[in-house]
Amino acid sequence: MNEWMNREKDAIENVGLAVLRVGAGGLMLKHGWDKLFDFNGTVEMMVKNGMDPLGLGGNITVALLVFAEFFCAIAIIAGLWTRLASIPLMIAMAVAFFVVHAGDAFKEKELALFFLIAFAAVFLLGAGKYSVDGIMKGGGAPSHDAPAEE
Repeated sequence: MNEWMNREKDAIENVGLAVLRVGAGGLMLKHGWDKLFDFNGTVEMMVKNGMDPLGLGGNITVALLVFAEFFCAIAIIAGLWTRLASIPLMIAMAVAFFVVHAGDAFKEKELALFFLIAFAAVFLLGAGKYSVDGIMKGGGAPSHDAPAEE
């Protein structure tokens, strides 16, 4: 009985990790999509508003944001190189929260903090079994065989 309960607990935890990855990554993907497909407009907006928090210039800043918010978000959703892909997202959200929105009211920067927390959790917990990383490690989806009779 305990073995069956442990398998069910393991499956539920892995579903939770998948929900976290797909949810946070999917929501972030929209932000990256907007920047990717209006790259020049995003650069112009950032330069106009003096938003170059690291002093890299508008093009490099937006390129790094697109890499994090679009490409790394796709990797997180798929569960591919999950821990590595979460690092640029954590950096981008930390800069957004602590630098770009430092003087703003909390309601203006809470989304960046939420994403920072979510991607930190993904970094710490990993992708789980329901992911490309899980499949590459040989984990894949857990079996749901009936428990053995004692």
